Amino acid sequence: MTRAATITRRTLLIGATAIAGGVAFGAWAVRHPHDNPLAEGLGAGEASFNPWVKVTGAGITLITPHADLGQGAVHMQAALIAEEMDLEFGQFDTAFGPPDPAYYNRAMAAEAGAAMAALTPISAAMAEAVAGGAMKLFGVQGTGGSTSAPDSFDKLREAGAVARETLKRAAEELTGVSAAEMTTEAGRVILPDGRALPYTDLAAVAAEVAPVRDVVLRPSSEWRLIGRPMARIDMADKVTGRQVYGIDLAPEGMLHAAVRTSPRRGEVLSYDASAAAGMRGVQDVIAVTGGVAVLADNTWRAFRALDAVEIAWGPAAYPAEQAEHWEAVGASFTDARMDAEWRADGDAAAALSAGADVAAEYRAPYVAHQPLEPLNAVVLVTEPRVEVWTAHQLPRFLQQRVAGVTGHDAEQVVLHNQFAGGSFGHRLEFEHVTLAAEIANARRGTPVKLTYSREQDFATDFPRHIAMARGRGAVADGHVTAIDIDVAGAPVTASQMGRIGLGGAGPDTQLPAGVWNAPYGPEHFRVRSYAVPGLAPVSSWRSVGASCGGFFIETLMDELCHAAGADPVEERLRLMTDPVARGVLEAAAEMAGWGRDPGEDRGLGVALVESFGVPVAEIVEVTATEGGIRIDAVWVASDSGTVIDPVNIENHIQGAVVWGLGHAMNSEITYRDGMAEQSNYHAAEGMRMHQCPRISVRTLEAAPRIRGIGEPPVPPAAPALGNAIFAATGQRLREMPFRRHVRFV
Repeated sequence: MTRAATITRRTLLIGATAIAGGVAFGAWAVRHPHDNPLAEGLGAGEASFNPWVKVTGAGITLITPHADLGQGAVHMQAALIAEEMDLEFGQFDTAFGPPDPAYYNRAMAAEAGAAMAALTPISAAMAEAVAGGAMKLFGVQGTGGSTSAPDSFDKLREAGAVARETLKRAAEELTGVSAAEMTTEAGRVILPDGRALPYTDLAAVAAEVAPVRDVVLRPSSEWRLIGRPMARIDMADKVTGRQVYGIDLAPEGMLHAAVRTSPRRGEVLSYDASAAAGMRGVQDVIAVTGGVAVLADNTWRAFRALDAVEIAWGPAAYPAEQAEHWEAVGASFTDARMDAEWRADGDAAAALSAGADVAAEYRAPYVAHQPLEPLNAVVLVTEPRVEVWTAHQLPRFLQQRVAGVTGHDAEQVVLHNQFAGGSFGHRLEFEHVTLAAEIANARRGTPVKLTYSREQDFATDFPRHIAMARGRGAVADGHVTAIDIDVAGAPVTASQMGRIGLGGAGPDTQLPAGVWNAPYGPEHFRVRSYAVPGLAPVSSWRSVGASCGGFFIETLMDELCHAAGADPVEERLRLMTDPVARGVLEAAAEMAGWGRDPGEDRGLGVALVESFGVPVAEIVEVTATEGGIRIDAVWVASDSGTVIDPVNIENHIQGAVVWGLGHAMNSEITYRDGMAEQSNYHAAEGMRMHQCPRISVRTLEAAPRIRGIGEPPVPPAAPALGNAIFAATGQRLREMPFRRHVRFV
């Protein structure tokens, strides 16, 4: 067992003792439910039965606390409550609700538990229970890791059922008819004689009734919404341009702010704002942490004034040139840098002692988040409180960070969470909000709206981590017999958690993601990870480590299949250890007609990656034309358990495939003189519309528990595309972005 695993086990056991009840108060805190944050603000005749439902005489509000980044989180959460509460779309409003420990994320413990179990003798179930206890104890409210659906599925249906049964009890108090004889339908309690009492008419009585906690969730055979195609509740506003995002907000009396902070993440040596100060509309130019801010009467004038500020930046704390980043990663495959050994099946070292049949190095670059909506926040600082309007994935941590800027208590920071135009991890960061708070604190009493320019967003993004893998393998008698793969990169957890203030102790779980948990069982299989310190600060990006790890392991697997003379699908199926993963690979192969001759200059490539507990198989078909590679079609099969909305999940998967393919084709962040060279979309293209292939989707439901689907379809896209290009051309791509080596049409 590695030293890292020993440390992790000791830490875990200490944490387990505290969380599981080594102290009486600890046990009580884990088992006791959090208070209802809606209870304090209720007026006369208003009822709330739990943190997710509020009913008044004027209407019904469903609280949907998971951040919505375009993935339909609000729709999904509302549908789950409405399913059990017998509400129809259009009968309720939604709100993100206040930051509160009652909205802690139960599902975040699953991946943490799996990683703990990989390094310790503790079972995954126990590790998940310990991690879940910690999530509740500390009230970790967050959106990420494809956890919104699994976190919500049971508890929001239960919230709807509690509301339904309590409203029936209120009807019983009002009419004298037994609640057992009542039913509910379309936002009404139905009495035996056919009379219908709208929920809103029962609010005042329900406010005096103790919530009915002993409820039974309906079986799937009685579901009205779950599993059926739904029109997303936010779709009409989005397609008509009426959806309000954070960037659209304009409180009365608002000042507009823009910032330029160090593109090297260093200090400001000096600045000269004399030319900017006299420009039209400029109210002020002030120093802020790491840079300079301009206050003006509109955003464009603030941007223009910043262009006129002359700033001298200090050096970066990381290597100045991109080549030095790669050199640092390549030099880190040493015992001193080893983070952990994640898998050690058989004896890979002995199996490969006589030499490897395949030995290769694979690279994944830094990649920007580049959302359509640039980072923004509106902040109003007054003596009694701070109000923040922005979209954020970690609301309670945001309160703490803003309070640290303004000098208020965290409870005095009021977050009005907003819909976000993309981001997928970008809004786990705090810098744009703390800068807005810093500027607003200097103008107390006046709302200040900070908007990042696209260039500022690119220059100061915390990108996806850079990573490299060195893989070796052996084949015999037409089969893959041994795999040994080492992954090195910038540690995501240490970088991101360090900025949050939680540190980053223990092995980084994202470096080997998608690799150590690959559902293959060759006789010999070793996976090790190596943390590389001193590189550019990085963050979570859609599918995080698996977006790199999936490319590494599935390209190596394809090379090994080729070396063995084995069919890439049949050999993967032979090695498969997970029946759920087997099902998705078989489904994808059937959809694509695997085994057929695609024709001259055409090729099919396959990849299967498990991330966030979800196996996804993708097969890509390409044609090598005279002008370059054309992507013709993609077939995707996934299994994330129960499907809540088949329309939304298909859109999720198709969007993730486009995202994964586009970034594999074109995108990277490189550093020169300590600064990102890419400043806008022209230098970090996604996939063009004419390049988008036909994407066919099949969702299976054999998995024993529901999981999220927002990220898992991303990792297989890159290796499936690379493997298809090899099948069509014989050219093996081991480095992203692929445009470095091939042209796409």
